[in-house]
Amino acid sequence: MRRAKATTGRTHMNGASLKKNFFWRTLWQQRQLALMSVPMLLYIGLFNYFPLWGWITAFMDYKPALPLFQNEWVGLKNFQWLFSRPEFLRAVRNTFAMAGINLVFGFVFPILLALFLHEIRTLRFKRTVQTVTYLPHFLSWVIVVGIAQTMLNSTGAVNQLLLSLRLIDRPVFFLGEGRYFWWLVGFIHVWKECGWNSIIYLAAMSAIDPALYEAAEMDGAGRFKKMRYISLPGIRSTFMVLLIMNIGYLMEAGFEIQYLMGQNIVMDWSQTIDIFALKYGITKGQYSRAIAAGIFKSVVSIALMTSANFAAKRLGEDTLL
Repeated sequence: MRRAKATTGRTHMNGASLKKNFFWRTLWQQRQLALMSVPMLLYIGLFNYFPLWGWITAFMDYKPALPLFQNEWVGLKNFQWLFSRPEFLRAVRNTFAMAGINLVFGFVFPILLALFLHEIRTLRFKRTVQTVTYLPHFLSWVIVVGIAQTMLNSTGAVNQLLLSLRLIDRPVFFLGEGRYFWWLVGFIHVWKECGWNSIIYLAAMSAIDPALYEAAEMDGAGRFKKMRYISLPGIRSTFMVLLIMNIGYLMEAGFEIQYLMGQNIVMDWSQTIDIFALKYGITKGQYSRAIAAGIFKSVVSIALMTSANFAAKRLGEDTLL
């Protein structure tokens, strides 16, 4: 019995030693790639992980004039304050609502566009469509919001079109009614990012074996059947990985477009957690409460991504971890 245990222990030690030697040997063989990754690792560590020490101020009654550890510790008092504020609860609701709309639209429309572009055989027309749909990605949100406000105001092109088609009797105040705000944000996001997000699906479709399309065509399959039974299953793994990543970013509903378009009249519909943190952290100087809101958002994001990854693993799909 002792001999068997000793043999098992030596086996585990040898296995660990082999893994360690393999790691260092691989690292040495790929030292050029490792050196190229050093600046990015330093950037991530400096701007993403080093600032995390500031989270401790969420558990203090933090005042910038005092040295850090001379501030009064208040425990979870700032978090209790957050969840007692209807304004913060509305910000959470708005964040989830706009993030959900962006998530659905951000997957459906780029996939449809990628399928459309994949089926185009005229190269010049395909490149023209790609260029037109990619260009909005490179515009700043200030320009995009300016275009949207011009199009959606009472005398804008959208109201004029609806009036000419007799779908409405008088201009609609799109920018001043909260019930339209979430959907406007969703459609503006689609217009700006749809073409850019379709690139990765086009790349995944280009890796599908052309023989599959030829065999399907010989069996009498039309374009829609080839899309359904070949193109969509071919990008399934890409879709799942991107879905998990985007669920992790679900709390990132946006900041710029809500901040630029969010007038006082629609504040109850436009304010997100980021804007709430900016308002209380910078404008009102309540840094501890603003940081507590940021911690809440980060914890929820991690929980969502972990849950999505776990669910995908249980379903046998590709995962991040």
